[in-house]
Amino acid sequence: MPNVPSASGLARRDQIRREAARLFAARGFLGVGVDEIGKAVGISGPGLYRHFAGKDAMLADLLVGISERLLEEGRRRAGGNEGPAAALDALIGGHVDFALDDRDLITLHDRELLNLRDEDRRTVRRLQRAYVELWVEVVRQAFPPLAAATAEPVARAAVHAVFGLINSTPHSHGPNPAQGDERAGLTRDTMAALLRDLAHGAFSAAADSVVADTGTHGDTGTHADTGTHADVSSAAATADAARA
Repeated sequence: MPNVPSASGLARRDQIRREAARLFAARGFLGVGVDEIGKAVGISGPGLYRHFAGKDAMLADLLVGISERLLEEGRRRAGGNEGPAAALDALIGGHVDFALDDRDLITLHDRELLNLRDEDRRTVRRLQRAYVELWVEVVRQAFPPLAAATAEPVARAAVHAVFGLINSTPHSHGPNPAQGDERAGLTRDTMAALLRDLAHGAFSAAADSVVADTGTHGDTGTHADTGTHADVSSAAATADAARA
């Protein structure tokens, strides 16, 4: 029989991943030892080696894993049959969920990518490029002015800008309980609505800039009539709603 990890073994690996991400984000990859991660999950440091070859393997598992997950989920969301506007809204919603639920991984990527082994870092970069290309394609379908060959750099710049906006949540969202952060901040639902609204607005502005530069007019592909544009005022009125 193949050597398939047991359910308890998989649960333990997930627990190690969560604690390693939390500790690496809080103290830095180089500032955290294997024994400390083991203590956080209730096993000895050497016991971790039954699940991971070492800290390098944990970091690679976290950063390669999230890149794979984002690309796979992005492809699934973009592959719907509701049209490009709905596909873009689904992509935005998925990335917002990631940014709000996995803030430690965003911090980890920003700060620790260079600590990956060369092969693992190349894998992350390859997956990220594919993810960006997926977004660029959908954005250009959703906003006709961005479909022009000369507008491709604008669409690409807008995608990177929206990633930066959404990925700012480790700094902008407010409290991060995993890091002992007690600042006041927006509820998750309100922040999610705000991020979605800002992302749609950024792409609309990019399309409008192309129209202004070319002097053409017409449908810029905005979502005002699609029902996909988040209503921040409504979200704010339900700020105490249950976490999505």
